Formats: sequence, structure tokens, C-alpha cells
Amino acid sequence: MLTAITTTAVGAYYSDEPAHSWFDFFLNGWVFSVPLMTILLVHEMGHFLTGRRHRLDVSPPYFLPAIWPLGTFGAFIKIRSPIVNRKVLVEVGASGPIAGAAVAIPLLLAGLFLSQVQPAEETAREGLVFGSSIVLELLCLVRFGHLSSSANIMLHPTALAAWFGLFVTAMNLLPMGQLDGGHVIYALFGPRRARTISVLTFLFLIPLGLMLWLGWLVFAAITLVVGLRHPPPLDPDTPLDPSGRLLGYLAVLLFILTFIPVPIAFLG
Repeated sequence: MLTAITTTAVGAYYSDEPAHSWFDFFLNGWVFSVPLMTILLVHEMGHFLTGRRHRLDVSPPYFLPAIWPLGTFGAFIKIRSPIVNRKVLVEVGASGPIAGAAVAIPLLLAGLFLSQVQPAEETAREGLVFGSSIVLELLCLVRFGHLSSSANIMLHPTALAAWFGLFVTAMNLLPMGQLDGGHVIYALFGPRRARTISVLTFLFLIPLGLMLWLGWLVFAAITLVVGLRHPPPLDPDTPLDPSGRLLGYLAVLLFILTFIPVPIAFLG
């Protein structure tokens, strides 16, 4: 409930509609909060239902509220029982991001059809600027016939909610530690290579944070506290079958399509 309030309040801030009362204020925010929380819920339910299908003891989703400009830090589930093997690991790790993206991408396209476009020379000199990803550029080509850099796109709150949903997807798919991406690379490549990739990803976030976006430093610090080492499943040696590898590489492709080097910039 608290996350619903914070995301609705942030959505009202992003809305261009006038608010003459608190009711109007929160009503304007629903077109942001409902799509965003739906994406997060579907993401976590992908993990939850896959875990239950494999008879794992998993908690229901927990939502994390946040202040402006995010509204939420996302959601998570807790897996209380050990993972049996790498196939179960890749299915649990990849199911959430793929399920969430299956909702977020159509919502982003719908939101782009509700968004307004200004010429590039009329770009605002102050305020928030949201970064782009490969999937956003592809959808801009579908909607506008050109890339986002050719114009100033005033994202509708629904498009912005989908943007946040895909941003959370990319963050979770970073190939490190016990993130969803960490599960995927462990299942695909085994413990030794997974640890190497995890450490290299952590080291890559440091210059990325220093040069492009300070948030990467914060995220790297949090991940370091949680741990870069991935706990092994009960059977760490049995390799993935073709379907498991396909699912894992699909998650890797999704990370590439949704990753945003500079997610948010402040102008002015």
C-alpha cells in the first residue's frame, strides 16, 4: 500500500494534468502507478510461480517504496529452500525479467502513442532527462519513424512507467552476485566463470558510475555488501539442457536490449 502511494504521487508529479485537489493529484498518478506496479508484480510472480512449480519454498512479493524521482525500488521474493540444479536456477532467474518485459514492452509502445513530440531544438534546458535503451529506440522507430535523439519526446506517464519497469529489469539482469542475472550466468557458465563475470561487472560499474551516472556506484556498493559470490545449487555440475540454455541466452539478450548507460540526468 505504501508503494502504491509513493508511485501514485510520483506519477502525479510527472503528469501534465492540472490538480485542483488531493483527489485529482492522485487520480493523475494512477496512469503511472498502476502500469508500473503491474510490471513489478508480473516480474515477481514469474519468479514465484516458477519456484512453486519446482516445489520451492518462496515468499510472496514484497514491494519497496521510494521517494522521487523513482517512487519504488522495485520488489523481491525470498527463496527459503535450496535450488536443486542449474536448470531450476536458470528458470527461476530468467522467468521474472522475461515475464515483466512481456508486459512492459507493449505498455511502452502504447505509452509512446500517448506521448508528445517536440523538435530537438526545443529540448528543455532544465528538469529530468531519461536515458534510452535499444528496445526504446526500436519502439521509437515503430511509433515515430525516427530515433529518440531526433526529437524531444515528452513521455506519457504510462510510457514512463514502462520505462521504469524495463530499467528495473535491466538492473536485475546485471550478471553479478545473486541478482537475476547472477542466477542466469551461474546456470549458463558454472561457478568459476560466473564469479569472474560477476567481479568484472562490479569493476565495470565503478568507471561507469564515475563517468556517466553516480547511481551505478550506489548499486555497486549495495551489491558488494550483499555479496558477489553466488551460492551453488545442490547439483552444481549437471549442465543445462538446450531449453535451459535457450532461456538463459534469452535473458542475456533482454539485458542487452534494456540496459541504459545513463538512466537519469538532471538538467539545470
